[in-house]
Amino acid sequence: MASKLEQLRDMTVVVADTGDIEAVARLKPQDCTTNPTLILKAVESAAGQPILEEALAWGRMQGGNNVDAVCDRLAVAFGAELAKVVPGRVSTEVDADLSFDTQATVAKARQIIEAYQAKGIGRERILIKIASTWEGIRAAEVLQKEGIDCNLTLLFSLAQAAACADAGAYLISPFVGRILDWHVKNGGGPYQAENDPGVLSVRNIYAYYKAYDIKTVVMGASFRNSGEIEALAGCDRLTISPALIDELANATGELPRRLSSAVASEAPALMKLDEKAFRFALNEDAMATEKLAEGIRGFVKDLRSLKTLVSQRLSA
Repeated sequence: MASKLEQLRDMTVVVADTGDIEAVARLKPQDCTTNPTLILKAVESAAGQPILEEALAWGRMQGGNNVDAVCDRLAVAFGAELAKVVPGRVSTEVDADLSFDTQATVAKARQIIEAYQAKGIGRERILIKIASTWEGIRAAEVLQKEGIDCNLTLLFSLAQAAACADAGAYLISPFVGRILDWHVKNGGGPYQAENDPGVLSVRNIYAYYKAYDIKTVVMGASFRNSGEIEALAGCDRLTISPALIDELANATGELPRRLSSAVASEAPALMKLDEKAFRFALNEDAMATEKLAEGIRGFVKDLRSLKTLVSQRLSA
């Protein structure tokens, strides 16, 4: 019998959630996603050192005082290397400290696309990752109209998913494991895959999208165990860490499809959200509010750590 990974690939696009170029080359996913945390890990790896050194050398040639530009160059350099080993798309994240600034997010996204084009990589190979704040969603709406496809990340609620759909986002990344973390921390559980609150959230969003013929791609993310992944088999895409991809590759047994257009009958009512309604709906959802804020803080922290590392190496 085929491995569970092979069975999953027959019904879901498997995406690698890593900046580790060697792992991506070995695992052969369709797409690859990165974020500031993963880039920080990647530059500290042996494989990442040549990319870091090239960016630092470029930075010194520019005068050695533009840390932000070097970090941008690093993110695109890693993305370009990943694009060589995946046939599909690479997601590159806009700085998380721009999550509440629509205009700055749009400007940064355009810069990222231009940097990829300078390396001969067309925009059709790239997804711009943006946090699913109201401002981020509005930025994605602008970018999508320009032909720049977006991946709306740090998504924890149906309200966020509905707003992203209305904005015409190419793809959303609803987080599974972080939702589970919140519920466990607040006294919930124990949970199995079938009642895992993160799994149920993605199933609800998927049903909503299928019921109203929404074309935005649903890509489950942030998994804590392979059971969550198996419970979402059939989702449009799933972005999975190398460790869990390996676990699925070594697992046998039947993997049934869990998500299909048949779940559309279970969808909640259609939502039309202006800014006021969006902010109120998000505020009513303590988990989504807290995890969105926490996620942005975490990415900003790692971005600052990356900038500190770059600054120290530039001045060494």
